[in-house]
Amino acid sequence: MEKFEKVHGVAAPMPLINIDTDMIIPKVHLKTIKRSGLGVVLFDEMRYHDDGQENEEFVLNKPAYREAEILVAGDNFGCGSSREHAPWAIKDFGIKVVISTSFADIFFNNCFKNGVLPIVVEEEHHAILMEDAHKGENARMTVHLEDQQITTSDGVVIEFDIDPHRKHCLLNGLDDIGLTMEKDHHIDKFEDHASQARPWV
Repeated sequence: MEKFEKVHGVAAPMPLINIDTDMIIPKVHLKTIKRSGLGVVLFDEMRYHDDGQENEEFVLNKPAYREAEILVAGDNFGCGSSREHAPWAIKDFGIKVVISTSFADIFFNNCFKNGVLPIVVEEEHHAILMEDAHKGENARMTVHLEDQQITTSDGVVIEFDIDPHRKHCLLNGLDDIGLTMEKDHHIDKFEDHASQARPWV
C-alpha cells in the first residue's frame, strides 16, 4: 500500500445522502478479485446512461472533476452491503480522500485498509468544504494527514480527528499484511523456537 502523506487536488461535490455501496459499485461488477480496473465502473448507474454513454450531468463526468482526488460526499456515505470493492473502485478512479459528516462503519474501516482516507467533519465545516468543491478545478483543497488539517482554496483550515493507529498505518503504507510483516523478526524467532521444541512437526 502506498504511503499517504498529503493530497493537493480537485475536490468533487456529491451532496447526495445515503449513497450505498451498490451505488458506488453495482453488484454486477463484483465478480473480480482484482483491485485494479474498477475505477471505470465507479458510480456506474449514475455515471452512465442505459446505452453506455456518459451522463454529462454526473459530477465526475464534468471536465472540472474528471481528475478529482477528493470527494466531498453527503451524510451516511458507504451504507448498505459490506463489499470491499467499493473502496477499491474509489481508489482505482484516483480518489484518495472522502469527506462526509458520517460513514457506514464497514465501509469506513475498509477505506483505511485500502489506502483511502475517510474524514468525518462537523456539519458547519462540511458546508464550507462542499461550497469550496463546487468552485471547480481551479479551487484545489489540501489534505495533510500528519497535521490532520484540510485547507480550502481560500485558505480556511479545518482540523479533523483520526485514530492514531490508523494514521500510523496510512502514513507508513501499512495494510494488514504490512502490519504483520513489521513483526517478522518475532515471527521468525517464534518459528525457530517452535521447530527446535517440536522437530517432528
